[in-house]
Amino acid sequence: MAEAHQAVAFSFAITHEGWDVNFDREVLNLVFQSGIRSWKKRVARFMNSIHNGVYPAHLWTLWLTMSVVVAIHFSGFKVPYDLVAKIMPFLPGYESISQLYLINNLVNFFRTSTKWQIIGSAIVAGLMWLTVIYTVRYTLKLLLMYKGWMYEARGKGSKMSNKSKLWLLAVHLLSGKNPKLYSLQGSLPKLPLPSVHDTMQRYLRSARPLLDDENYEKMVKLAAEFESGIAVKLQRYLILKSWFSSNYVSDWWEEYVYLRSRSPLMISSNFYGVDAIKLQPTTKPAARAASTIHSCLIYRRLVERQELEPILIHKCVPLCSWQYERIFNTTRIPGIESDKIQHWSDSNHIVVYHKGRYFKVIIYKGRILKPREIQTQIQQVLDDTSLPQKGEEKLAALTAGERTHWAQVRRSLFNKGVNKISLDLIEKAAFVVTLDDVPYVYDKKNPSKLDEYGKILLHGKGYDRWFDKSFTLCIGNNGKVGFNAEHSWGDAAVMSHIWELVVTNEATMVRYNSNGDTVGECEITPPTPIRLQWDIKDEAENIINIAADNALKLINDVDLRIFVHDHYGKGFMKKCRVSPDAYIQMALQLAYYRDAGRFSLTYEASMTRLFREGRTETVRPCTIESSAWVKAMEDKNCSNDERVRLLWAACNNHQSAYQDAMCGKGIDRHLFCLYVISKYLELESPFLQKVLSEPWRLSTSQTPHGQTSRMDLQKYPDCISAGGGFGPVADDGYGVSYIIAGEDMIFFHISHKRSSTQTDCHRFAKKIETALSDMKQLFLNVKAANGTN
Repeated sequence: MAEAHQAVAFSFAITHEGWDVNFDREVLNLVFQSGIRSWKKRVARFMNSIHNGVYPAHLWTLWLTMSVVVAIHFSGFKVPYDLVAKIMPFLPGYESISQLYLINNLVNFFRTSTKWQIIGSAIVAGLMWLTVIYTVRYTLKLLLMYKGWMYEARGKGSKMSNKSKLWLLAVHLLSGKNPKLYSLQGSLPKLPLPSVHDTMQRYLRSARPLLDDENYEKMVKLAAEFESGIAVKLQRYLILKSWFSSNYVSDWWEEYVYLRSRSPLMISSNFYGVDAIKLQPTTKPAARAASTIHSCLIYRRLVERQELEPILIHKCVPLCSWQYERIFNTTRIPGIESDKIQHWSDSNHIVVYHKGRYFKVIIYKGRILKPREIQTQIQQVLDDTSLPQKGEEKLAALTAGERTHWAQVRRSLFNKGVNKISLDLIEKAAFVVTLDDVPYVYDKKNPSKLDEYGKILLHGKGYDRWFDKSFTLCIGNNGKVGFNAEHSWGDAAVMSHIWELVVTNEATMVRYNSNGDTVGECEITPPTPIRLQWDIKDEAENIINIAADNALKLINDVDLRIFVHDHYGKGFMKKCRVSPDAYIQMALQLAYYRDAGRFSLTYEASMTRLFREGRTETVRPCTIESSAWVKAMEDKNCSNDERVRLLWAACNNHQSAYQDAMCGKGIDRHLFCLYVISKYLELESPFLQKVLSEPWRLSTSQTPHGQTSRMDLQKYPDCISAGGGFGPVADDGYGVSYIIAGEDMIFFHISHKRSSTQTDCHRFAKKIETALSDMKQLFLNVKAANGTN
């Protein structure tokens, strides 16, 4: 139990000779360094708060304003409206000083001492400065409410309207220079609340291709009854919530969709991300792990110091950065009825899992450890030949299972002693690292290798990822990497942003020497990794083994297919004058219709981060226009010109729906919030029950690519990412994630449950491939027939 002794800074004993005190200087030094680091962070956070509070101005402008006002005042000129003179009577000691000077017949300008004149001038300058700042910020917020630019054509040959050009210029002038990560948060507008009538109209239009005439008429009646009935009362409450909350959706979405869900996180909720597939900077897992860990820690520091560049559209329109705060030092704590997200302001260690054993690895000793120092630590873990303790190897299976069960086990078996200490170390870690004993392989000649790569990251063995952590960094024994991320704290776009920065480091910086080790030498002796200790009895071990067996059943029931479409990509799609995302969504509609013989409710995630604390909204790609095009593709009597016309109409409609969702005009989040209020008020709505019980049999999402200027595929072609994926949402449905990785490359991640006789991810992948091929041939045929471009 040497590790337990290392946790105690000093010990004492009382003997007949007096007090006997023993100090552990190393531990006391660590405590001292931790305290210094904590105070540095507090000072930095305080300075950032001031910076963000006055942005887009800077503090130097305050001192400049004060200097100018004082100079004007003492030069004998009046500050506008003679504000200094008007404020002087309210300052302490004014009357006595004033009377003294009046007795001596001094001029009014010298009625007070120089000190009080300077103070008065400074106060006036401060008030003027704040007035200008908050006027600018409020004006910027009003400008950011304008979303007309979203609906204008973009790309080569497209022209922005004069109105949007003037708007963009105004935003650029008012948004300041060099913003910090959270500088523009206060200028972001709130998510607008749609009217019930508009949402009803959008919903009925989206439901039309999914219902026959009889059922559609029933739905129209239910919607009319709801709109003229309890929806009026529900909307009033929602209006109040929109007034008093930063975002009327996000807190309820996090609480009821994620934290109150009792389903397992593994497969059902967590998502994964894959390494840059062409990148193989080293084959040494310890070196690649060290480099990646170091990059993550550097970006943690950038987030903490708010030095990470916020994402700006058109280089001036900000996206909300609220989710970044919880990327690191965060875990999801299980509860009986509802989980909670626990975030710690700091953590100086990570936890590494290897061959069934958990190690605490210190990553900060006066500074962030260098990559070579971290490599030494990781190699020590890899070289450790000790065996797992009783129940330790499969312990994380508890985080993979049903949430209430995990909460009960956590309260009863991990609430005291070494179990609680070790569990706290895992949960308070910056993140968890898993050193797998299998390779992660991308082999174009053997596609199944990439499928296996994705499965390893999605679920592993069911007990070798800590699914509660914000993310688990996964390292293959061949030096390839990936991650598994928990979903409640944030969305995939945020994790993809950090991952993009981590991956580009490998290509843009010299990280390894000729031997495959990280560059540099150890400047200090890095702290030795410490085994976590566990006291797991027979009963607890049985519970853990049962959880592992249940996790294995979930794993055996899910299948994953990752395939690369490299016959053409967004370059050709743009030549066809359609949005690449809309083009791919239409291909998915055609593929699903051919696979299932019917249309299905389809989910596509879009972001609402143009608004404060925005997360996601649903786009419904299965529309009247898309279904008409799909039927035309299956109708042999339909001409190619008509098919292209219908495809353009479907793509344009989809793009408009996507833009509506981004601008706060979606359907599903509004209906979701109305439903939550109805439950609070104990009011039943057949319409809401019907809508929210509809399964999303086709759940899709596009992984963003190239969020930062560093992702330059022309300069660094090896940085092409394969994206990531997730499990199916419905038992008889597909989970489809795709990433447009380059001009001529698209990766698709398709998952389904083997227990469903209606779905097969491998079959569906072939349907998608065929649909994409048919769509290209369609355009080529029309071009050949009409002689057009």
